Amino acid sequence: MGDWKFEKEDFLTTTPYEELYKTAKNPFVHAAMMEELTAYAKSQGFQAFKGMYKQYVAGLKAQNDTVYINNVTEFSNQPIQLDAGDWTADDSGVSRKNGYGVEIACPHPILPAERLVNIDTGEEKLQLSFRKGSIWRKIIVEKSVLANANKVTELSGIGVAVTSQNARSFVEYISDLENLNYNLIPEKKSIGRFGYIPDEGFSPFVDGLIFDGDANFKAMFQTVRHHGSESKWMEVASQVRTMSATARIILAASFASVLLEPLNCLPFFVHLWGVDSGTGKTVALMVAASVWGDPAVGAYVKTFDGTVVGMEKTAAFLNNLPLCLDELQLSKDSRGRSNFDVYKLAQGVGRTRGNKAGGVDLTPTWRLCILTTGESPLTAQNAGAGAVNRVIDIECKSSHAVIQDGMRVSGVVKRNFGFAGKKFVEELYKPSVIEEVTERYRELFRDLSDRDTTEKQAMAAASIVLADELACRWVFHGTEQPITVAEISEFLASKAAVSAGDRGYKFLCDWVTQNSNKLCGRSENIEVLGAIEDNRAYIIRGVFERILQDEGYSTAAMISYLKAEHLIETRGRANTKGKRINGIPTECFCLKLPMVDMEDEPNDELPL
Repeated sequence: MGDWKFEKEDFLTTTPYEELYKTAKNPFVHAAMMEELTAYAKSQGFQAFKGMYKQYVAGLKAQNDTVYINNVTEFSNQPIQLDAGDWTADDSGVSRKNGYGVEIACPHPILPAERLVNIDTGEEKLQLSFRKGSIWRKIIVEKSVLANANKVTELSGIGVAVTSQNARSFVEYISDLENLNYNLIPEKKSIGRFGYIPDEGFSPFVDGLIFDGDANFKAMFQTVRHHGSESKWMEVASQVRTMSATARIILAASFASVLLEPLNCLPFFVHLWGVDSGTGKTVALMVAASVWGDPAVGAYVKTFDGTVVGMEKTAAFLNNLPLCLDELQLSKDSRGRSNFDVYKLAQGVGRTRGNKAGGVDLTPTWRLCILTTGESPLTAQNAGAGAVNRVIDIECKSSHAVIQDGMRVSGVVKRNFGFAGKKFVEELYKPSVIEEVTERYRELFRDLSDRDTTEKQAMAAASIVLADELACRWVFHGTEQPITVAEISEFLASKAAVSAGDRGYKFLCDWVTQNSNKLCGRSENIEVLGAIEDNRAYIIRGVFERILQDEGYSTAAMISYLKAEHLIETRGRANTKGKRINGIPTECFCLKLPMVDMEDEPNDELPL
């Protein structure tokens, strides 16, 4: 094969085409001989060999329907050659004869190059390769889109020339090529998120894994990579760890995020806040993000300027990697009140939403650490115990900056990042490591639980301490000293601080002091809110309920706490107590005020 003596004029006869057609029953030999004859014809100055051969085969089809030739795609530099069925697929586009006319499916080269099967959902998608000009491009498209002539026109927005006129033919062409070449089109596993994948590994550190998620997250998916020098990152990270305990905690929390899944822990927040500028809060957040990828704000690090749905989707996409949010003040309204709800992310489960088909969308879930910064605490005074429980709030002051020389540190981590996270995950999922890690976590949790803090705060702190111990061993190779239980305990909320009831009682006592003139009933021109007698504040029932609601406390929950702690006096089974105020019988909440030992009070009298 290859020893031909055809001249240019011979290619205008049927002889060379007959030679090629004899090999049609063997697709491989036929394809190889076609390429050789095409090259030979060009060397003889004949450029239209493939086009003439198609005309020759078409003539045979017209005479006899039993033609054995495989009609293949013939796009220049195509990523894969497929059986085109009755479609003509070459550099001029995709078409087929339809009666006396020509049916055009696409005016430029396009074909399905890979079949992607999502590991989480089992959903199949196709990776289409298409060319407009000289460069082949790739897009991943849902099968539900490619099977619907009304939906497939959406592809026009990313460059595919499909319109309402050729949409039906386009759908048929893609379907035909997939069905004719099902065993030939390579099938690969895909994922639409980061995090642990059962029996596979940890995304995105799995070889051959393809991202097929939301196009809006593609850019963020690409930020998780390594770049620059690992030794330079290690050097600056070691320096940062010596600058403050806060810097060590937030860096450890970044590693701790991937421990929550195997340890079966709930998501939690580490929030750095302070009114002073230049304390290094944002730089510390960037250092934590550089464990996994590009720490620039807008790349891996996001801000609080987003919707609830956007936050949920981002958390579900990150899955086990830390969510880094900068500048809490961006979530505040015109009155300075934050619209951010800790519960929305701390629960680890998104909102259940219906879809247009009448069903319910897959509920998003995540298990990660949320690292945040701002100028104020993340939770307000009236926040529920569950919200306070899930946040480690750390105040940052200019006198004790989190990170010194922030410009230099941020510059280094922007150029060198993404090494530590991959190394940490590779060590974590080695055989028997999870069992060892779990046992150590239980020891730390028991130690922290014995202190004056809640179980949820102890859970978060234990995972941070454990992560720091593992990072010192796996990433820093024993050159660093991990944070201790005693050091992190200083930043944990006490049981009393977490209790919404205790905070509510203190608020009521402060309110009584602020409004004492309105509780004495001494002036006819002052609004009467109740009375004070024998270290008891009798607050009119309507007033009591209103002030709690205005401050954001649950009235029922507050009353239940006050009764359980014997901080209100009641009449029988009722919650209130009768009291004559200005001679009028009134239902009041009788609040016991805290006793003050006057002997311990300083003497404010001036000397004579």
